[in-house]
Amino acid sequence: MAKKKKRANNHRKNEVTRGIFEVLEAEPGKSFNYKQIASKLNIRDTEGRNLLIKKLGQLHAKERIEESEKGKYKSLKGKSIHEGKIEITARGNAYVIVEGLDDDIFIASNKVNRAFDGDRVEVLLRPSRKSNKLEGEVVSVLERKKNKFVGIFDLNKSFAFVRPTDHKMYTDIFIPIDLIGNAKNGEKVIVEVLSWDKNEDSPTGKVVEVLGLPGLHNTEIHAILAEYGLPYTFPKEVEHTANTLDTSIKEDEIAKRKDMRDVLTFTIDPKDAKDFDDALSFRKLSNGNYEIGIHIADVSFYVTPDTILDEEAYERATSVYLVDRVVPMLPEILSNNACSLRPNEDKYTFSAVFEIDENAQLKNEWFGRTATHSNERFAYEEAQHIIENDTNNIDASVSIRGEAYTVSNEIKEAILTLNRLSKIMREKRMNAGAISFDKLEVKFNLNEDNVPVSVYFKEAKDANKLIEEFMLLANRKVAAFIGKQRPEKTFVYRVHDEPNEEKLMALNGIVSKFGHKLNFNNKKTISESLNRLLEDVRGKKEQNLVDTLAIRSMSKAIYTTDNIGHYGLAFDYYTHFTSPIRRYPDVMVHRLLQHYLDGGKSPKAEPVEEKCKHSSDMEYLASSAERDSIKYMQIKFMQDHQDKEFVGVISGVTEWGIYVEIIENKCEGMVRIRDIKDDYYTFDERQYALIGERRKKIYQLGDEVRVMVKNTDLVKRHLDFSLLGKAM
Repeated sequence: MAKKKKRANNHRKNEVTRGIFEVLEAEPGKSFNYKQIASKLNIRDTEGRNLLIKKLGQLHAKERIEESEKGKYKSLKGKSIHEGKIEITARGNAYVIVEGLDDDIFIASNKVNRAFDGDRVEVLLRPSRKSNKLEGEVVSVLERKKNKFVGIFDLNKSFAFVRPTDHKMYTDIFIPIDLIGNAKNGEKVIVEVLSWDKNEDSPTGKVVEVLGLPGLHNTEIHAILAEYGLPYTFPKEVEHTANTLDTSIKEDEIAKRKDMRDVLTFTIDPKDAKDFDDALSFRKLSNGNYEIGIHIADVSFYVTPDTILDEEAYERATSVYLVDRVVPMLPEILSNNACSLRPNEDKYTFSAVFEIDENAQLKNEWFGRTATHSNERFAYEEAQHIIENDTNNIDASVSIRGEAYTVSNEIKEAILTLNRLSKIMREKRMNAGAISFDKLEVKFNLNEDNVPVSVYFKEAKDANKLIEEFMLLANRKVAAFIGKQRPEKTFVYRVHDEPNEEKLMALNGIVSKFGHKLNFNNKKTISESLNRLLEDVRGKKEQNLVDTLAIRSMSKAIYTTDNIGHYGLAFDYYTHFTSPIRRYPDVMVHRLLQHYLDGGKSPKAEPVEEKCKHSSDMEYLASSAERDSIKYMQIKFMQDHQDKEFVGVISGVTEWGIYVEIIENKCEGMVRIRDIKDDYYTFDERQYALIGERRKKIYQLGDEVRVMVKNTDLVKRHLDFSLLGKAM
């Protein structure tokens, strides 16, 4: 009886809500008090009138209706139409995110009205029939996020269709026979949408590029880039402009800079790096302190505003690091040659030079353009060998030269001192509330045909952290140098907002299943307990799961002119200064910093903010492409392991199945609920679990299970597992 009564109450609440909208929207310019609305809705009982008054107050509080004068309400004239970004779900329904509205607007699949995922749309609010959540329908598409899609080409006699591979693209694209180009049946292509008239079932498009046969390595890698609108080649005119630059080092230019070519300088990078955009210099001063220079490639010297090189770099905004290749922001003549701080070459650099004492206390700072000369190039493994063994002998097992060799005592002492200072700096940072995300990176050993033969994990060691700390120092101090000046100056900041408490509560609910707990007393206890959590799971089966969930609970770092500080690093001022070869915001920072050093006035913030937003958007697309390339390579790796049993951790639970991440190689696949045959399982959202109806067996987030590969699909980038049962 109680359930029936509750359903009846909910039904009446929904009826009243819908009735309010019907009355107010029937006469949008007119105001009504609750008595007039009650009369129109034929509500005569006290309970109904009280419910009506309560609902009017709630709808006004949520800004869904307007209170024109005390106790009188009317529809939001002209405000029932909202602008926002639409996000299509895998099932075809959608949500529109509107700035200023607390809740997203739900759009049923039959109300999407030709909008694509990510489009900017106008949406008309409708009273919800089932709940209090906002519902609406798309009335027009204001701006397409993109009009090019990747798909499989299906050719008929007089026309063709392209079936998009994006699971959020809910329609095929019709291709007239004269717009198919050179495409052949079954090939993977890029199609451009030309139009979609109201009376047509599908949009019309044309084939603009043939990627190749599905499943082939280059086809799939190029498809990943194309799906995110990322280029994989430079236009000829850009290459030509770069190749005609004068990249020689001139004495008259050096004369305008601080000449630091005689100071001991070296780079420490991944062993397979081709572009070296940062170097460290080191010397001991007569007062016992250290002069430490962070020297960054002076990209802005070569890439000047309003040139074709600058336009291309801005459009790309970032280099893209896929599993088998790098798609650079700058042409190779700059990224790997002129701007790369290669050993035994003079280079133009932009530097942050610090005087630091034995206790890592900063005594002096200087910023400006320099000329430097790198004496040595080290891989992280080589620097780590020096740190771990207190030696200047580089063992052949870690040498990038292919043989053992010896470095000078001067270099050995520099690396050991920098390592000691970096540890003090890191400890200070952590004590100030910084969060230590040292997530394992999945890497692949590829053969000459780009087939993954093994998986390994990249872990940050002391040599990595040494470089990280000094890059953080340069980024922080450059931002503070400009940010603290008055009057305020327009600048590019890298900001990171505080985490969403609801997401942290959800994270706490999950990690509690592994015996961990977050402390929500204050900002400091939250960061301390997060660090303790990340340290406690290190090396355990749930590490990757917890690391991933913790990162997802954080806000997203972005570029902006509005400085709110960086929560994750516990910095009041932070920017990106140290990687201009691969990030456009760093080029912007170099230009603005030099402009202010030259005494220039603050430029308008709006154009800079627009570039910041573009850079943040492109960073997101690049990271998505990078994740997809890892997923693709994981599936490729698992193709050759279809007869092997694996132990994995349940990394996600949904109403259609469970995601399992294999412990030994971090490959993640899905066990579909329909394929679990020993019972009928239902999804329990509260417990993050699938529960069997008859036997009550539970498969819960974090459980260890045994699986085998059921199906690998490189084209759709799907990996399906068969569930063998729980791990013993």
